Amino acid sequence: MSLSSSLVVCHPHLPWFLDATLMGFDEAAVDALPWKPAFDAMHALEQGAVANADEGRRVGHYWLRAPTLAPEVGLARQITDTLDAVTGFAESVRSGGILAEGGERFTDVLHVGIGGSALGPQLLIDALVEPGAGLRLHFLDNTDPDGIERVLSRLGEALRTTLVIVVSKSGGTPETANGMKLVVQRLRERGLEVGSRMVAITGEGSALDRQAVSEGWLRRFPLWDWVGGRTS
Repeated sequence: MSLSSSLVVCHPHLPWFLDATLMGFDEAAVDALPWKPAFDAMHALEQGAVANADEGRRVGHYWLRAPTLAPEVGLARQITDTLDAVTGFAESVRSGGILAEGGERFTDVLHVGIGGSALGPQLLIDALVEPGAGLRLHFLDNTDPDGIERVLSRLGEALRTTLVIVVSKSGGTPETANGMKLVVQRLRERGLEVGSRMVAITGEGSALDRQAVSEGWLRRFPLWDWVGGRTS
């Protein structure tokens, strides 16, 4: 950090500034601020210190963006392997390496989740996906029966070639579980396969994870307990 005589704090490598000229500070007061404890706390957090004392959890969502920052080599490797697996799966679905029943390509993706488990993907899609490009994407992100019915009706015959992704960190979120049950019910009413199109994103060993194993779902990907809000 650097401070000019006009009380403007700037970072030498980042394009931001903090103007403190109207805050009633003088330079001596700013110089006396305890910067070091804040940086020490940040360093401890990055090294895997427990941040959520109530649940004994670390906070490491940023390790997903930079696995080399993870405090253990094994954890960094696990993150990298998972990201590679997710990328490989997505590429196989898009290229036709993984097919829907009857040997058809997947045309649609139905994402079942609530809160951060839906907002994160929605944010990325709104920001990055060009309209009409790739698979069509749909969300069940609440328990409104009319809204769920609209989504399923809009899919119509395309339900046959729809990949279903169910996201719940705990694996027991009631709203997500109810949405998933309605999707499964509609699939069975249409005489369509269930497990061969289902993907679980959840904590390892959760109720959803166990269900995916027992029913032979297409894929399972982990959500770790150190990942907080999924829009991080």
